[in-house]
Amino acid sequence: MTQVQSTEKVQKIDLRGRDFIEFTDYTAEEIRYLLDLAIEIKGKQKNGVPFQPLKGKTIGLIFEKSSTRTRVSFEVGMFQLGGHALFLSKNDIQLGRGETTHDTAKVLSRYLDGIMIRTFGHHNVTELAEHADIPVINGLSDAAHPCQVLADFQTVLEHKGKLAGLKMAYVGDGNNMAHSLMLGAAKMGMHVAVATPEGYEADSAIVEQARSIAQESGSQVVVTYSAEEAVKDADIVYTDVWASMGFEEEQKIREQAFAAYQVNEDSMKAAKPDYMFLHCLPAHRGEEVSAGVIDGPNSLIFDQAENRLHAQKALMAALMSE
Repeated sequence: MTQVQSTEKVQKIDLRGRDFIEFTDYTAEEIRYLLDLAIEIKGKQKNGVPFQPLKGKTIGLIFEKSSTRTRVSFEVGMFQLGGHALFLSKNDIQLGRGETTHDTAKVLSRYLDGIMIRTFGHHNVTELAEHADIPVINGLSDAAHPCQVLADFQTVLEHKGKLAGLKMAYVGDGNNMAHSLMLGAAKMGMHVAVATPEGYEADSAIVEQARSIAQESGSQVVVTYSAEEAVKDADIVYTDVWASMGFEEEQKIREQAFAAYQVNEDSMKAAKPDYMFLHCLPAHRGEEVSAGVIDGPNSLIFDQAENRLHAQKALMAALMSE
């Protein structure tokens, strides 16, 4: 799919010192500013134009969950911005050995200019942000994955030229991806339909929060057990693995529960002909998505994965620069 020129860019907005926990903390204008900045930074990188607003700055990357895209994109991104990224696994710091989040946050605030955390419990992110004196970025929690969705929206903007008015269908587990996609889409005026099997629904409180936001933006949030209903006339179709990290022991049970929710060539007949397929990766071909869809002409998974780098560079530059 070819890229198109996005429109209606917003003016620069001062986000210095802010945390990035979930889309509910930001206005639509602030999110759009980050997306425009990401596209601008990507253009500079592609054209060999130096952009290093974080010279002398350091970000600490706390990983309780393993990662490919999050770790590489944050480390490379910080290097390209002129700063330094410090990888901190749960075995490298005292947070994993009983030190309180309060004490860890206060100490790291004396050393670093920002913190990214990829963790299990969402309370780990919010407590760290509460006590830190520097920006805290949610690299992933069991409840939310806003960094991924920022890159997703950048990809949609590059290929569709807009966000408002488009329909995004999410088919699969009502997990952190479903949550952040609903909240982010509602903020940006996108219609979103989430289809899950019974027993695997998205958190009802987050659904209601997204619907409340959608009333203000003029969009619609639909939750259903019908994948066909969700995908009908969709501009973007999104899925995720059936068993996310921490749920591997449920793999066989989930394979049965999700069997009717595979994104494949037949199910995509209900979407618009020029639909975009997105997946946060890693993907299991033959499970949540067929090889024909994920490797087909409508798939933008590698543009999407690349944009993790550019979106997170925009985020770090906006929150951590002078």
